[in-house]
Amino acid sequence: MGLYDEKYGTSWTSLNRDEATERAYALGVAESLGEYDREEFEAVHEEMDTAYTKSIVELAFREGKNEGREAAPANADEEQVWDELVEGETVSVDEGDLPTGGRDGLPEAVDKFEALEKPDPDEIDATDRPDFLDK
Repeated sequence: MGLYDEKYGTSWTSLNRDEATERAYALGVAESLGEYDREEFEAVHEEMDTAYTKSIVELAFREGKNEGREAAPANADEEQVWDELVEGETVSVDEGDLPTGGRDGLPEAVDKFEALEKPDPDEIDATDRPDFLDK
Protein backbone atom coordinates (compact mmCIF):
# COMPACT_ATOMS: atom_id res chain seq x y z
CA MET A 1 0.00 0.00 0.00
CA GLY A 2 1.42 3.36 -1.01
CA LEU A 3 1.42 6.72 0.68
CA TYR A 4 -1.60 7.90 -1.33
CA ASP A 5 -3.65 4.81 -0.46
CA GLU A 6 -2.82 5.17 3.24
CA LYS A 7 -3.96 8.81 3.37
CA TYR A 8 -6.87 8.89 0.92
CA GLY A 9 -7.84 5.38 -0.13
CA THR A 10 -9.53 4.63 -3.44
CA SER A 11 -13.01 3.63 -2.31
CA TRP A 12 -14.70 7.00 -2.77
CA THR A 13 -18.06 7.27 -4.52
CA SER A 14 -18.12 10.94 -5.49
CA LEU A 15 -15.83 13.96 -5.20
CA ASN A 16 -16.37 17.68 -5.29
CA ARG A 17 -13.87 19.97 -7.02
CA ASP A 18 -11.83 20.68 -3.87
CA GLU A 19 -11.55 17.02 -2.92
CA ALA A 20 -10.57 16.08 -6.47
CA THR A 21 -7.97 18.84 -6.60
CA GLU A 22 -6.45 17.73 -3.30
CA ARG A 23 -6.35 14.11 -4.44
CA ALA A 24 -4.85 15.04 -7.82
CA TYR A 25 -2.09 17.03 -6.12
CA ALA A 26 -1.36 14.10 -3.79
CA LEU A 27 -1.30 11.72 -6.78
CA GLY A 28 1.22 14.00 -8.48
CA VAL A 29 3.45 14.02 -5.42
CA ALA A 30 3.13 10.24 -5.14
CA GLU A 31 4.05 9.83 -8.80
CA SER A 32 7.14 11.99 -8.35
CA LEU A 33 8.14 9.60 -5.56
CA GLY A 34 7.74 6.55 -7.81
CA GLU A 35 4.20 5.47 -6.85
CA TYR A 36 2.25 5.43 -10.10
CA ASP A 37 -1.54 5.17 -9.90
CA ARG A 38 -2.85 6.36 -13.26
CA GLU A 39 -6.15 4.52 -12.80
CA GLU A 40 -6.93 6.56 -9.69
CA PHE A 41 -5.96 9.79 -11.45
CA GLU A 42 -8.19 8.93 -14.41
CA ALA A 43 -11.07 8.14 -12.05
CA VAL A 44 -10.64 11.45 -10.20
CA HIS A 45 -10.32 13.29 -13.51
CA GLU A 46 -13.45 11.68 -14.95
CA GLU A 47 -15.43 12.56 -11.81
CA MET A 48 -15.27 16.23 -12.81
CA ASP A 49 -18.14 17.33 -15.01
CA THR A 50 -16.76 20.37 -16.85
CA ALA A 51 -13.66 21.04 -18.90
CA TYR A 52 -12.75 23.79 -16.44
CA THR A 53 -12.77 21.53 -13.38
CA LYS A 54 -10.95 18.80 -15.30
CA SER A 55 -8.22 21.30 -16.17
CA ILE A 56 -7.94 22.31 -12.50
CA VAL A 57 -7.46 18.65 -11.58
CA GLU A 58 -4.80 18.25 -14.27
CA LEU A 59 -3.02 21.38 -13.09
CA ALA A 60 -3.07 20.18 -9.47
CA PHE A 61 -1.61 16.84 -10.56
CA ARG A 62 1.20 18.53 -12.51
CA GLU A 63 1.88 20.92 -9.63
CA GLY A 64 2.16 18.04 -7.17
CA LYS A 65 4.44 16.17 -9.53
CA ASN A 66 6.70 19.20 -10.05
CA GLU A 67 6.86 20.11 -6.37
CA GLY A 68 7.55 16.49 -5.51
CA ARG A 69 10.49 16.40 -7.92
CA GLU A 70 11.89 19.64 -6.54
CA ALA A 71 11.53 18.56 -2.92
CA ALA A 72 12.91 15.05 -3.43
CA PRO A 73 16.59 14.86 -4.24
CA ALA A 74 17.90 11.45 -5.31
CA ASN A 75 18.42 10.14 -1.77
CA ALA A 76 15.53 11.90 0.01
CA ASP A 77 13.23 10.09 2.42
CA GLU A 78 9.94 9.63 0.54
CA GLU A 79 7.79 9.85 3.66
CA GLN A 80 9.46 13.09 4.69
CA VAL A 81 8.74 14.62 1.27
CA TRP A 82 5.15 13.33 1.41
CA ASP A 83 4.66 14.73 4.90
CA GLU A 84 6.06 18.10 3.89
CA LEU A 85 3.98 18.49 0.73
CA VAL A 86 0.76 16.59 1.34
CA GLU A 87 0.41 16.17 5.09
CA GLY A 88 1.74 19.68 5.70
CA GLU A 89 0.18 22.12 8.04
CA THR A 90 -2.99 23.71 6.69
CA VAL A 91 -2.72 27.46 6.64
CA SER A 92 -5.84 29.49 7.27
CA VAL A 93 -6.02 33.26 7.17
CA ASP A 94 -8.33 35.18 9.46
CA GLU A 95 -10.16 38.00 7.68
CA GLY A 96 -8.89 40.44 10.27
CA ASP A 97 -5.31 39.53 9.39
CA LEU A 98 -5.59 40.30 5.69
CA PRO A 99 -3.06 42.90 4.54
CA THR A 100 -4.57 46.33 4.10
CA GLY A 101 -1.57 48.45 3.24
CA GLY A 102 2.07 48.41 2.39
CA ARG A 103 3.60 46.09 -0.14
CA ASP A 104 0.93 43.38 0.21
CA GLY A 105 -2.12 45.63 0.21
CA LEU A 106 -3.60 48.22 -2.07
CA PRO A 107 -1.21 50.88 -3.32
CA GLU A 108 -1.37 54.00 -1.17
CA ALA A 109 -2.65 56.10 -4.09
CA VAL A 110 -5.63 53.78 -4.55
CA ASP A 111 -6.14 52.98 -0.87
CA LYS A 112 -7.26 56.52 -0.07
CA PHE A 113 -9.08 57.17 -3.33
CA GLU A 114 -12.55 58.39 -2.40
CA ALA A 115 -14.21 57.09 -5.57
CA LEU A 116 -13.75 53.55 -4.25
CA GLU A 117 -15.65 54.31 -1.07
CA LYS A 118 -19.38 53.87 -0.86
CA PRO A 119 -21.33 57.13 -0.73
CA ASP A 120 -22.85 58.14 2.57
CA PRO A 121 -26.65 57.92 2.21
CA ASP A 122 -27.05 60.90 4.58
CA GLU A 123 -25.08 63.17 2.24
CA ILE A 124 -27.31 64.38 -0.57
CA ASP A 125 -25.09 67.16 -1.94
CA ALA A 126 -24.63 65.36 -5.24
CA THR A 127 -28.36 65.10 -5.82
CA ASP A 128 -29.30 68.55 -4.52
CA ARG A 129 -30.30 71.24 -6.92
CA PRO A 130 -27.33 73.51 -7.70
CA ASP A 131 -27.37 76.90 -5.97
CA PHE A 132 -27.21 78.87 -9.25
CA LEU A 133 -30.59 77.47 -10.27
CA ASP A 134 -32.26 78.93 -7.18
CA LYS A 135 -33.71 82.46 -7.61
